[in-house]
Order: sequence, then structure tokens, then C-alpha cells
Amino acid sequence: MIDIMLALHSLFDQAQDLSLQTGAALFRRNDPVRAMYLNRSGAITLERPLADGTALTLHTAEGGMLVAEASLFADAYHCDAVASVPTVVARLPRERFIKLLGENSEASLSLVKAQALEVQNQRARIEILRLRRVADRLDAWIELNGIPMRGEWTRLADAIGVSPPALYRELARRKRG
Repeated sequence: MIDIMLALHSLFDQAQDLSLQTGAALFRRNDPVRAMYLNRSGAITLERPLADGTALTLHTAEGGMLVAEASLFADAYHCDAVASVPTVVARLPRERFIKLLGENSEASLSLVKAQALEVQNQRARIEILRLRRVADRLDAWIELNGIPMRGEWTRLADAIGVSPPALYRELARRKRG
């Protein structure tokens, strides 16, 4: 799988790199889709602004991941892409990306495999979010992903749809347990 991912990444060898500071937008909802992006380092959060002023996190693209690849054939982006930490992305014009995919079957297969994995991950997340109790959500997430690394618990809370305080209460309960 790593070799195939390298094929997809190789499409960006001659791409222009953009540096984004924390909070900077790569694109906004309703902007026309003109490019594909590969996150070289950092993190880009795909967010949908809600009417109450909060943002719904749809996905976080970390280093080595494509950003908003589901928008490849859309006319406009359906969310905002915001750097959650200092980030470097490679930018490749959409038409060039599609042409290179057509010329490189390994890269095309890599994109298909990445999308299949994303579908699996989203299906699992939906099932986790259907669970009523924080304890059940936490158990299911850990069963699928293992214990998170130090500093990742807040992101886990977001992934399972609970507030960080609710997650920390559950962790404290387990520690006392």
C-alpha cells in the first residue's frame, strides 16, 4: 500500500507549495474547485459553518493526505478548509491532476483505495455516533483504533461526538473503577 500511496504523492512532485499559518483558509465553502491539494505537513480541518456560529468538523487531513479529494469533480467546495496548525500543502491544478491520474494507473488505484478506506472509516464513525453512552462510544473507538497517543484525547472526543469534559469524566470513572 505504501508503494501505491507514493505513486499518488508523486503526482505532486512538481506542484507549487503553499505555507499556511494557523487559522488561515486554504479555500472557503462555495469557492470554485480549481486545484487538488496534498498536505505535506501540518493539518487542514474541513469545516462546515453552522447557522449558530459554530463549525461542524467534517474531516482533518494530516500530513501525507489529500485535502478535499471528494471535491475533485464538484463545481464548488462544500466546506471551508482551515489550517489547524502551521501547514504546508502542495497545489496542483485540477485539470493537471486528472490528466496525471489518467496517465498513471498506480496513482489512480491509490486514489480509489484511499476513498474505499475513507468510506469504511465513515461507516464506522456513524455506527459509533449511534451509540448512546460515552463509555460505549469510547470502547468502540478504542476497539477500532487503539489507545490514542498523548495529546490526542481532545481529537478523540471530537471523533466520537462528545465534549472533552464528558470524555475526561468517563476516563476518570474508569481510573477509579
